[in-house]
Formats: sequence, C-alpha cells, structure tokens
Amino acid sequence: MRIKTIVTGIISTNCYIVSNEKTGEAIIIDPGYCSKSLKEYLLDEKLLVKAVLLTHGHFDHILGLDELLEMYNIPVYLHEEEERLIEDAVLNQSKTYTDGYTFTRATYVKDEEVLDLIGYSFRVIYTPGHTKGSVCYYVKNEDVLFSGDTLFYASVGRTDFPTGNTSELLCSIRQKLMCLPDDTIVYPGHMGATSIGYERQQNPFVR
Repeated sequence: MRIKTIVTGIISTNCYIVSNEKTGEAIIIDPGYCSKSLKEYLLDEKLLVKAVLLTHGHFDHILGLDELLEMYNIPVYLHEEEERLIEDAVLNQSKTYTDGYTFTRATYVKDEEVLDLIGYSFRVIYTPGHTKGSVCYYVKNEDVLFSGDTLFYASVGRTDFPTGNTSELLCSIRQKLMCLPDDTIVYPGHMGATSIGYERQQNPFVR
C-alpha cells in the first residue's frame, strides 16, 4: 500500500491518495479541494481511481468532489448518519467559509461494513462525536487507520460544530480506536501521522 498525503484547501486538510502499486488502482480519502498538485499526482502516476472515501461531511473534506467526479465516474462513500449534514450548506460549514456547497450523490455505508477496494479491505468504524456521522477507515492487514477529524496527534477533533458531541467523541475513541494494535499508524484529517500506541500513552484526552 502506498499512501500519498496532499494538503488541500483553506484549512490545510489532509487528502490521502491510497494506491496499490501492483495494479495501479487507487482510492482518494477526503478531497477537500481538487488542487493542481492533486490532479498532477493522479495523472503523473497514471492511477486508476476507483472510489472516494469520506470520513465526514464538513466542507474542508468534500469541496474537491465535483471536479474529481468530472475526471472519474466513481462512487463516493460516507456513513449514513452524515446524509443530513453533507446536504446542508449551513451544517457542513461551507456557508460560513464559502458561497456554500452540498453533495447529494453519496453511497451510504454502515458501521463495520467492509469496502473491498483496490486489493485492500477498508473497515468502516463508526466514530460519532466530531460530527454525528464521522467514521474512520481501518485496513487491518496494513496496520493503517484513516481517522478523519476524530483522532489527531496528541489531540482530538472539535465538537462545537453542528451535530458534534464531546462525550460521544471520547467514547468513540476509547471504545472503538484504543482497542486497535499499538503499531497501527493513524493518518488524521489535519496535521501529521501518529500511532495508536503513542496516543494511548500520550494523548491527554485518552489517558
């Protein structure tokens, strides 16, 4: 598994291009903006993009969708509890920072659903708290977790936006994520990567 991080948008969101080096197939996680560098990487590497995975529906994770879907006819996966937020420009905060953006073509998934894509199994872990429908994607065989805005390096996601809930967030992290192996590498929605073991020991919100 090859993971390329491209920081996009006005809030420096991590967009991940996950590819299978044997097949050239790829998926994109949280395209906050379809930047020149993102498009150039996809084209230069001649990647066969098969899907977009969204950890949640906030504007800074979704604004690149329309342009990507003009390039590729692919599904966009999102948890079913996030439908109301991604389809409302006020709830997804795009009305605050832009002219407003909504998306209505998502394919909705459930907790513990497994998406078999590009030769890997991405397990949906439902982690409400940052938003009602936030999820993480876990690839067990690669020891990788894409945590969105649920878990950060030595920190956790905000809960003061619509549908956020602090107690739900902490419960999600402690019950759903801290049970993963220590050597699981965590790729968050903002800032640098970390590991479950490090967060278990050093994150003040988890200890």
